Amino acid sequence: MLNIVILAAGMGKRMKSGLPKVLHPIAGRPMLSHLLETARSLNPDRLFIVVGHGAERVKAEFEGQSDLRFVLQAEQLGTGHAVQQVARDLVEEGEHDQTLVLYGDVPLVQSGTLRALLAASEDSLALLTEELPDPAGYGRIVRDHQGRVTAIVEHKDATPSQLAIREVNTGMLVAPTASLKSWLGRLQNNNAQGEYYLTDIIGMAVSECQVVATVEPQKRFETLGVNSRSQQADLERLWQRELAERQMIAGVTLADPDRFDQRGALACGQDVSIDVGCVFEGTVTLGDRVVIGPNCLLKDVVVADDVTINAFSHLQGAKVGSSAVVGPFARLRPGSDLGEKSHVGNFVEIKNATLGHGSKANHLSYLGDAQIGARVNIGAGTITCNYDGVNKHLTVIEDDAFIGSDTQLVAPVKVGAGATLGAGTTLTMDAPRGKLTISRSLQKTIEQWQRPVKQGEFSKKS
Repeated sequence: MLNIVILAAGMGKRMKSGLPKVLHPIAGRPMLSHLLETARSLNPDRLFIVVGHGAERVKAEFEGQSDLRFVLQAEQLGTGHAVQQVARDLVEEGEHDQTLVLYGDVPLVQSGTLRALLAASEDSLALLTEELPDPAGYGRIVRDHQGRVTAIVEHKDATPSQLAIREVNTGMLVAPTASLKSWLGRLQNNNAQGEYYLTDIIGMAVSECQVVATVEPQKRFETLGVNSRSQQADLERLWQRELAERQMIAGVTLADPDRFDQRGALACGQDVSIDVGCVFEGTVTLGDRVVIGPNCLLKDVVVADDVTINAFSHLQGAKVGSSAVVGPFARLRPGSDLGEKSHVGNFVEIKNATLGHGSKANHLSYLGDAQIGARVNIGAGTITCNYDGVNKHLTVIEDDAFIGSDTQLVAPVKVGAGATLGAGTTLTMDAPRGKLTISRSLQKTIEQWQRPVKQGEFSKKS
C-alpha cells in the first residue's frame, strides 16, 4: 500500500501575495497541480494534502477531485508536525506499506525520480538528496566513515564542519508506514527554531539499525522550491526550457528554445516550425508541417496539416482546416471553424462562425455567429451585425458569394449562393442567389461648395 502526503500549508511570506503559495502558477498551472499529476502517476492508495494558510482556497481549487484527502494543519510547527496531522489516517495493512512525503512548493519532481526513490527504500527509509555547489540554507546529509547516512542537520543547527558538506536534503522521502508512525510520535522540538523537524526521523532510523538509502534526482529543476517571485520566475524558465527540449526531441523546430512558452498540452505532428514568442495554453494540437509565426497565442486549438499562422495572431477555442492561412494580426475566438485552404487575414476577427473551403476574409472584418460556405470572398470592412442588444442572430452566406467591401449584414439574414453584395451595402433582407444586391444612396456633387479657410488656432464667436 502506498500513501502520499503533500505538505501544502505554508504561507509563503516572501511571495507577498494573498494567494496561497502552492496555487501560484508554473507553466500556467498551480504548482500543486503539477505535483498532483506526478503523484497520481504512482497510483497511490491514499493521497493526502496537508493545508493551512489559505486552506479553503486550496480546497476550492481542487474541488470535486475525489481521490484527495485534505488535512488541516492549524498551526505551522514544522514539517514533522505537518506529517503528524495525517499519521492516524495512513494506510497500514502490511510490512511493505510505504509513505512518500512531497512538498507542494517543490512542484516539478518527476515520476521517474520518485519511482527510483520508492524502489530504493526496500522496507527502510530512503531520502532524495542532492550535491550542490552552494548548499547554504539546506539541511546537510551527515555520513559516517563508511558512507552510511547517520543524520540530517539543519543549516541553522550545523557546526562549521557540517556546513562544509555539499550533499543536502531535498525534504522528499519515503518510509515504511509503521515505522514512520512510530517515529512521528517521538519527535521533539528542542532545536533553534522550536519546530518539529521531519528530518529527525533519520536519527531514529539509524538508532534502530535501519539503513538509510539515498537517491539523486534526474534533473536539477526537480528539487527546486518556490519561496519568492524570483524563484518562481527562475523555475518557470527552467521548466519551459525542459518542455522546449522535449518538443525538439520529438522533431519540432523552435526558432529559439528560450523564447517558447507551453502552458498546457501541446501535441505536434512532423516538421512543425514555431517562431519566437509563441504561447500555447490549454490543449493544442498541431498537424504536420504547421508553421507558426512569431508572437502568436494558441489556446485550446486544433490545427490541421500544412497550416500557416502568421505573426501576432490569437486563436482560442478554434479549429483550422488543412492548408489554411491565418494572420498576421488575426483573432479566432471560440467556435471559429476554418475550412481547408481558407484565408483569414489582417485584423479579422471571427467568433462562433464557420468559413468554408477556400473562402477568404483577408482584411479588417468581423464575422460573428455566421455560416459561410465555400469559395466566398469577404471584402475588407465587412461586419456581421449579429447582436441586437439582447440576442445573437445568425448570418448565412452560401457558396460562391461575393461580399463587397464595407458591407454590414444585419442578422438574421441570408445571402444566396453566387450572390454579389455591392460595396457599402447594408443588408437587412435576404439577398437572392446569383443576383447583385446593393444598398447605397445616389452619389451627387455639390457644385457651390467651398472648402473652409483656416482662420487661426480657434475661431471666435461674434
